[in-house]
Order: sequence, then C-alpha cells, then structure tokens
Amino acid sequence: MDKYAIAILAGVVTGFIARWVMLRSDYRQYPTYPHGELTHLALGFIAASLGAVAVPAIAKPDYVAVTFLVLAAQQFRDVRNMERESLINLEETKLVSRGTDYIEGIARVFEARNYLVIFTALITSGVVYWLDWPYALITGPLCILASIKLMSGQHIGDIAELEPGEVHFEGSLLKIDDVVIMNVGLPETREKIIKEGMGVIIKPKNDNARLTLHSPGQRMAIIHDVVTILGTKVDINETELIPMARKQIDEGYLAFFLVANEPDYEYLVEIIKRVPVLESARGTTLSSFYGRKAAD
Repeated sequence: MDKYAIAILAGVVTGFIARWVMLRSDYRQYPTYPHGELTHLALGFIAASLGAVAVPAIAKPDYVAVTFLVLAAQQFRDVRNMERESLINLEETKLVSRGTDYIEGIARVFEARNYLVIFTALITSGVVYWLDWPYALITGPLCILASIKLMSGQHIGDIAELEPGEVHFEGSLLKIDDVVIMNVGLPETREKIIKEGMGVIIKPKNDNARLTLHSPGQRMAIIHDVVTILGTKVDINETELIPMARKQIDEGYLAFFLVANEPDYEYLVEIIKRVPVLESARGTTLSSFYGRKAAD
C-alpha cells in the first residue's frame, strides 16, 4: 500500500477510536442514544480525516489541503452553538434545569473533543509517515490516553469535604444544621420533609473552592446531577419540596437539601462528589497576588 495511504488510514482509525472512547452517554442524559451518538461519531470521523491528511499534504507538498483545517475550526465552533441551542431548548421541559453555565460547559467539551481527535490523528499520521506503521501501535494508544486525561477535569469531591446535615425546623423555617433553606407553611409538608428529607453540608477546602461553590451555576449543576439519578418528589408549581443548595453566609459552606425518590444518603454523597467543576464557575482567588494577601 502507498506510504501516504497508510499514514492517512492509521490517523483516521486512531482519531475515530479516540472520539468513540471519549463519547459518553451517562446520567447527564446527553448525548441521547442513538441519534446524538451517531452525530458526534460522524463529526469525529470528519475530524480524524482532517488531522490524518495534514502531514501527507505538507510532505507532498500540497499546502492547499492544509487550509481545510482552518475551515474545520469554524465548523466545530458551530458544533458548540448547535449543542448549546439543543440543550437550552430542552431546559423548557425540565422541572430541575441544568443552568446556562452547565450547558455552556457541555457545549465547550464537545467542541474541544473534536480538536483532540484532530491532534490524535495528526500525530499518529506523522509518526507512521516518518517512521513506520508499527509505531502507530504505540503512538495511537498514548495519544488516546492523553486525550482522555486532558478531558478529565476537577470534581466537587476534589475541592470540598462533605458531611451529613441535620434536617430540622425552627418554626416554619426549614434548616440544614444552621443554614436556612426556605419557609415551609403547610404542616403536612413539614412532616414529610422531616421524615424523608436529606441534607448534606459541602465545605470548601480553600478560598478558590469557596468561590466556586458560591457560583449559582455550580449549585444548579450539583442539584441537576443529584436529581437526575436519585429523582425528586417536586411537581410542577410545587416549590416546598424543590431541592436547594444554600450558602452559610458567614462561614461560606453550602447546605444541600433534597426529598428524593431514592433516599440513599451514601449515593447522594458520592453523586455530589462526582459533579464536575464548571469552567465558568471555577474560582482563582488564590492565584492572584492580592487574592493571596487577602486570604492570609
């Protein structure tokens, strides 16, 4: 087989496998199966093809072919817009929404994964072209592992400690430990909350984590992921059972409240720990000079 063809084939195969490995259909319920997966696998194949032909095109040389990478970048930015619009439309039918910060994070991830596919295919194709195809058996898996590593970010469990919170009332005020959650008027609802409600205290490990947890978008992400798995007994226009995450204004930690369909405290804690830290909510107070001074 022609040297160019082998390099392109190796790059396309490795890049497509990378996109397939990075594809996730988990408790966040996105992308939907099978149509969403098919769309992203098709885009992954296109991205792998673009990355794979770049090195042979330059070596030939055929610099016009490389300009397709620029066009691809524009197309993948459109992918982000497509994902954003799709998820925003789905928000209208959800009792507990993801929030715009979570949606933007998901859209960015889908765009970035296509770029990782391009780089994986590009590197594999280059190694095969300048060395030989057996080296792709080493380079390909390493590139895929590197892509997975780059796509893995922080989670709530990395920046905060979680502990049980006591669900109780002071008059009609629902509280988790010393944090006021909301006012509950109906005695029957208060009785149900005492019987079935769960509370968790989320304490940040440092000032950066505190700033992250204060973000409304990050709190909405926590609530959404928990409700997606454990469910909630809230109904349309039923506000007294709605899950909430409120801040203790003096100490800066969060109190999380939920009345779940599946009241399992152990799983509740594990779910919160696995909630991703959103890029738009990530605090960087300690990274600045004045932030470090203020924290001292």
